[in-house]
Amino acid sequence: MTGFPAFFGDKTYPFALSNELIGELENKCGPIGALSSRVFQRQFSQADISDTIRLALIGGGQTPKRAAELIVAYVDNRPFAETYPLAAKILERLWVGNPPEAQSSEAANEPA
Repeated sequence: MTGFPAFFGDKTYPFALSNELIGELENKCGPIGALSSRVFQRQFSQADISDTIRLALIGGGQTPKRAAELIVAYVDNRPFAETYPLAAKILERLWVGNPPEAQSSEAANEPA
């Protein structure tokens, strides 16, 4: 599972999608490849954006209740210009993983 921190709404949160959460995302939005294509090509639905962010919040450690509250506060009724980049980054990290510089800095911060 490839996770990363990102500012969202009021502070920085960790975002990650486990295989189980990818399965839930597919149940809601269709196959992960099709979902990713829609998002990358900007042919997405509101659910594609909100469910991707919500489930990645859960994968990052938020409770489902808190993740839903954050979606109501910072995704619902907000311009796509604010929410699309985060959803796209979440899906991009599924495809390519963390950039090499992020991986090396994370490894440097791990205790020996």
